[in-house]
Amino acid sequence: MSSHGEHTDFAPIPLKLAEQAQGAAVAVVSTKQNLLDLDREGMEKFFVETLGEQKFRAHQVMKWIHHRYVTDFEQMTDLGKNLRAKLQEHAEVVVPNVVFDKPSADGTHKWLLGMGVDGKNAVETVYIPDKGRGTLCVSSQVGCGLNCSFCSTATQGFNRNLTTAEIIGQVWITARHLGNVPAQIRRLTNVVMMGMGEPLLNFDNVVRAMNIMRDDLGYGLASKRVTLSTSGLVPMIDRLSTETDVALAISLHAPNDELRGQLIPLNRKYPVAELMASCVRYLRANKKRDSVTFEYTLMKGVNDQPEHARQLAQLMRKFDNAAQLKNAGKVNLIPFNPFPGTGYERSPEEDIRAFQKLLLDSGVLTMVRRTRGDDIDAACGQLKGQVMDRTRRQAEFKRKLQARGVGDAAA
Repeated sequence: MSSHGEHTDFAPIPLKLAEQAQGAAVAVVSTKQNLLDLDREGMEKFFVETLGEQKFRAHQVMKWIHHRYVTDFEQMTDLGKNLRAKLQEHAEVVVPNVVFDKPSADGTHKWLLGMGVDGKNAVETVYIPDKGRGTLCVSSQVGCGLNCSFCSTATQGFNRNLTTAEIIGQVWITARHLGNVPAQIRRLTNVVMMGMGEPLLNFDNVVRAMNIMRDDLGYGLASKRVTLSTSGLVPMIDRLSTETDVALAISLHAPNDELRGQLIPLNRKYPVAELMASCVRYLRANKKRDSVTFEYTLMKGVNDQPEHARQLAQLMRKFDNAAQLKNAGKVNLIPFNPFPGTGYERSPEEDIRAFQKLLLDSGVLTMVRRTRGDDIDAACGQLKGQVMDRTRRQAEFKRKLQARGVGDAAA
């Protein structure tokens, strides 16, 4: 989830920086292997090649870590003394540091989690309970490599990608807090890669973390219950289709290139037609998937007019025809969640419902996402962690606020 400057000032995307982020990762001080970084395949390889043990020992340890939330090898009582000694020498289980956690009046819960040994970077993770389900919104980067104009995260700039351990560590902390036991007590039912950052700019670490989420030795979530949301990196969507079959969500937010290019600068490189074609290819490559969700944040006077709804309906019908599937495109309308310094406003409720009705009357399956956690700044688009910015974006945003008399307090 990225961010926002002035309504009329859309800075060009620092695409070179964003692409470089693909290889960025935290500097590792410890020489030991953090087992949270490993999915089943990686864990088996580590146990066989480094420890000289059989694969099933890797399975035992995965259950201790992800099912029982044990990080001390001495407490893994079905492992032999020699194996525990080897693990102490060569491995560790390091989870993110909880800086603070805060519950909302509606049951939503937000954590600020410290990332890395320097203690200077942190990300936010949000758990949203609902009827019969519990959804965790997970971050993939410290800050964001993109510069979407309406989302709070990008005002903090970008520092680095999260490691697999830091991504799955968010799930670990939440699941432990909830007392979640895979296949028994399932309070964590869904994970959405919709937190801070663009997941596809941290491709390998994100895919590995999603493997653990879906593994029975991890959190046992069905592929349809793990969703990756992207602003539209077309080549990486194509690559994703070859490596996983998780649910795909697209941060669309505008039905045409001119407007989307203002809201999401990445659209200048991968315009709407190319993006929609990549979504068709994703569905064709993953026969289990019969739809893509298109997220559309409604902002007053920007993208919430009847002509926008009609253009969006036409785009969805065209997508259905290309995918040769009914309701291949589902629209998730998101009321804009304001943050300090933003130049955007939330669309009035009557305009949101009128927009939804136009889509429904056109045969487009459309839902309105209920705002949750806004009293603790945990609603969609509001996530802000602690970012040691490697760009100038954070300082520029603060200067704009000061020029408008808002001051540092809002930043």
